[in-house]
Amino acid sequence: MVRLNDLLRLPFPLVLASQSPRRQSLLRHIGFDFTIVNPDIDEDSVPHSDLYDKYVEHIALLKARRGLEMATGECIVLGSDTTVVLDGQILNKPTDRQDAKRILSILSGNTHTVFTGIALTTTREREVTASRSTRVTFRSLSQEEIDAYVDSGSPMDKAGAYGIQDDFGAVFVSHVEGCYYTIVGLPVELLYTTLRDFVRQELL
Repeated sequence: MVRLNDLLRLPFPLVLASQSPRRQSLLRHIGFDFTIVNPDIDEDSVPHSDLYDKYVEHIALLKARRGLEMATGECIVLGSDTTVVLDGQILNKPTDRQDAKRILSILSGNTHTVFTGIALTTTREREVTASRSTRVTFRSLSQEEIDAYVDSGSPMDKAGAYGIQDDFGAVFVSHVEGCYYTIVGLPVELLYTTLRDFVRQELL
């Protein structure tokens, strides 16, 4: 496998500031070596904005900055955040089972937009943010399907109360317009090109 740390000539180790197993899996899958810190950010306390791309970029940057405080030595810290928006309503992670059912009922039969932001920062106090959005259409879901999915526990740690990468959540999605990995929680092409340019500036 190509090691992207070497290909991009990263001057410092890469640190992922995220508790998400999906982001960790994606980074490993495409060939990054990295360590992990778990930033404690209260996302619900961040004021919402109808500039949804800037909203997710801001939270991603808060995670990256907190991750930088937790890391040791010179490093490049990656933060990321994902949210789901339907008709101007932000649908983050459900607070409980009933909230998960409510969110899935709202998404049923409708088209929503998934926004994922990324942020990079270093101990040299350089920062950059970027984001992508993808439109996702759900077929109409039965109450039995919603109940079964919530009973599985899978929706509880996911924005919009679903994961397109899940073996069951995937069957809710009838159409996607845009980057699949934005829905999963880390637009990998955007990350690669942003990190590449970030490193080039770092080395100037």
